[in-house]
Amino acid sequence: MRLLTWDLPRAESGNTEAMERAKVTAYLLDWHEKGPVKKRPAVVICPGGGYHRLSPREGEPVAMEYLAMGYHVFVLWYTVAPGRFPQEEWSIDPQKVVVSGFSAGGHLAGSLGVFWNREFVYGPLGRKAEEIRPDGMILCYPVISSGKYCHAGSFENLLGEEAKEEEKRRLVSLEEQAGPHTPRTFLWHTATDETVPVQNSLLFADALIKSGVNVEFHLFPSGGHGLSLAREDTSKGQESLVEPGCQCWIRLAGEWMKRI
Repeated sequence: MRLLTWDLPRAESGNTEAMERAKVTAYLLDWHEKGPVKKRPAVVICPGGGYHRLSPREGEPVAMEYLAMGYHVFVLWYTVAPGRFPQEEWSIDPQKVVVSGFSAGGHLAGSLGVFWNREFVYGPLGRKAEEIRPDGMILCYPVISSGKYCHAGSFENLLGEEAKEEEKRRLVSLEEQAGPHTPRTFLWHTATDETVPVQNSLLFADALIKSGVNVEFHLFPSGGHGLSLAREDTSKGQESLVEPGCQCWIRLAGEWMKRI
């Protein structure tokens, strides 16, 4: 395995201090001096943190699990407040690139899934829309809706003063933007999440089903928010972040990815 980290380019406008904090950490398998020896599928991980911080528990520990499954992994340490919406040859199989996100990182990952064909996303990158479309999404207790069940802090950090504008809030409410163009999706949430209500995932799953998008949704009966792998090693010593009943999600996601 080879570990690489690099900073993302700064935005031409906006809060450049926030953009300087954005970086990618890559975990690459089968690397030698002449380059990778095998094309592999890849996962891009977006940790959570309400768009005001980033959670390391949802970065490297999760990356190690995907590495063990045979995936190249990229952890995106993306721009958070005061940055505002919108911002942002590894021998990878271009037909098997999955984006995965936790909480607010789930909103970021989901945004790529619903906005990949919008000019404001692909245009600044100098790419064609289809070149940035993910082949699948794994969304873990994601922030989705800016409506009745919203996580208010995430949208305030994402939009700033524009969070008061109904049109802008609807734009970033992902269940409103989902459609047949959205890639296949794996979702999981807990019924007792008091920070980001499970209705966020339910609304998104419903929108995908109505659009004919392939979706797999796992609703676990108990567990709080920010579980990561729901194990002792990702709990920071907090008993509430250990939930044996949820620990199977990473295995289920692995099985789902094999079918892409």
